[in-house]
Amino acid sequence: MKAIRHQRGKATREAIVKAAETVFAEVGYGEARLEDIAAIVGVRRPSMVYYFAGKQELYDAVEADIFEAMHHFSRERLEGVTGPLEKLLALTDAWLDFIVARPTAARIIQRLIADVRPRQGNPIEFSHVALDILEDIVTEGVESGRFRPVSPMFVLNGVSGGILFYVNNSTLIGEQRFYEPSDPETLAEYRALLGRLIRAAVLCDAPAG
Repeated sequence: MKAIRHQRGKATREAIVKAAETVFAEVGYGEARLEDIAAIVGVRRPSMVYYFAGKQELYDAVEADIFEAMHHFSRERLEGVTGPLEKLLALTDAWLDFIVARPTAARIIQRLIADVRPRQGNPIEFSHVALDILEDIVTEGVESGRFRPVSPMFVLNGVSGGILFYVNNSTLIGEQRFYEPSDPETLAEYRALLGRLIRAAVLCDAPAG
């Protein structure tokens, strides 16, 4: 019986985090209300305290889940890949596929870029796992001579900014310009463009511009 209660509690906690991700993505941290999240899950607002002490703790759980899941997904894609360019392309492909499949994560990350208040002075508390892996790959490329001297954070801005806008911007550019980010042909076209941009940005034999 105790094991069953534990499993139910774990399932309820996961459902709360999933519902919270939807609400935080739609309205942001400031406007999100715990009662709205509780209503989605089908629990009473007071019972939420059993799982999370308050909105900040719940937001932390959502953000941690996003970056942990993305890191795990990326690590799987990088397994067996050698060479800095190959790693960088595999990493950005993983980020693109993860964000396209989880558009709520894209909106939350972009909201975090614009408003760091939910992180309370430490904007990379959970995102550092993504920053570290890209930084390591770009540094490897520069030190090996395959990449031109380029800032890993400039590469990050170019890559992650493009991916976030690709997902978040499709409905905000006018009806006649709408595209579906998850459409296979559209996604393949954007993936190819992203690859060309990355090569132009980092390779020593690419035009400096």
